[in-house]
Amino acid sequence: MPRHVRKGDMVIVTAGNARGTVGEVLSVLTDSDRVIVKGVNIRTKNLRRTQQRPQGGQVKQEMPIHMSNVSPVVDGKPSRVRFVTKPDGSKVRVSARGGKELHVLSKARKA
Repeated sequence: MPRHVRKGDMVIVTAGNARGTVGEVLSVLTDSDRVIVKGVNIRTKNLRRTQQRPQGGQVKQEMPIHMSNVSPVVDGKPSRVRFVTKPDGSKVRVSARGGKELHVLSKARKA
């Protein structure tokens, strides 16, 4: 299945507790179809006491959410994504809202 989001994209969460939140994709987990979005689905992890950390501690970190629950942001609104092959042979991701080019997936072929 083609991935409609990539690392570095600005996305909006369309479902779940963080619905409407806009953030940047930090990483894409392709094996489980999940993404990690900055500032979304933050969980607290308790750290055990060790010699390096005698006090222990807590770390807040973003956890993955399913890829189907996010959409790329175009002009402040969520948009679907199309994959278009141009006449020069390059393949690009294009926003369905307004036709804005999001990312070049493959360069133009030399003829």
